[in-house]
Amino acid sequence: MTDRADPPAPGFAPDWLDLREPADGAARSGALVDRLRTALGERPLEIHDLGSGTGSMARWLAPQLPGPQRWVLHDHDAALLAVAARRCAGLRDAHGQPVAIETRATELGRLHSVELAGADLAGADLVTASALLDLLTAAELDGLAAACADTGRPALLTLSVAGHVELDPPDPRDREFAAAFDAHQRRAVAGRQLLGPDAPQVAAATFARHGLHVRSADSPWRLGPDRAELTARWLHGWVAAAAEQRPDLRGTAAGYLADRLRMRIGLTALVLHRDLLVLPDGDRASSRGTDRPADAPVRTGDATPSPGGTGEPRGRGPA
Repeated sequence: MTDRADPPAPGFAPDWLDLREPADGAARSGALVDRLRTALGERPLEIHDLGSGTGSMARWLAPQLPGPQRWVLHDHDAALLAVAARRCAGLRDAHGQPVAIETRATELGRLHSVELAGADLAGADLVTASALLDLLTAAELDGLAAACADTGRPALLTLSVAGHVELDPPDPRDREFAAAFDAHQRRAVAGRQLLGPDAPQVAAATFARHGLHVRSADSPWRLGPDRAELTARWLHGWVAAAAEQRPDLRGTAAGYLADRLRMRIGLTALVLHRDLLVLPDGDRASSRGTDRPADAPVRTGDATPSPGGTGEPRGRGPA
């Protein structure tokens, strides 16, 4: 790790997405995938992945589902889509059969319109997204929910930040930086009021309002020495976002970050996310099990930070 307090922001750069991909895969809920697999059955699948980036969701989920599969990767960034097409070439389903990949340049702001969302998702048997919901507005989320409800298509929406970070050992300054970061996640961007850490609860209520059945599971990042580079970049981004939101923290941010990074091997972090599985009401029975209902409180008491695992400040950057 380095003591620098001013690294480049992770953003949506391919190297940041590559760095977090193993942690994302370790964090996502396997129990929800089991339920999804039961609900889908054995049939050809067309899967639309929203905000796909370099295609990490497809690389994680496709081998766990039967085929044949055809994935349509949606993102506004043509450069990321080109990387996704290349890295998903040769992808195979659970039966070892090739997976077809298509990329589409899509502005996710179109989701605010039910008609546009429905057109973009036409033909989908399943909608997926990862680290996306907290970057949406309430109107965009409502458009997505309505489009899913109109056609009865299920959705697996993973790694939405839940507004809880635990650093170990703790520091008295942690709480102030965490609150500022959460406020940054809820900021307005180009007139769009982002949901930030409210996204899991808002999403569960929105999909339910449209008559869909929602189940959820925690999907925490656990960061530590065995993911030292990811831990350092996450922490840089987390502190930088907090200081951007609260200019009064800028005078102490560099010192706080340096103190945290100086710990190196001793520092672990847990960052909570939630995964949501959304099923048509007719599939309610197949979604019963041991994980919490979507309206259950996030559980932190048994989520002790441990080396390795997942966590981040927001979106594809710190979440």
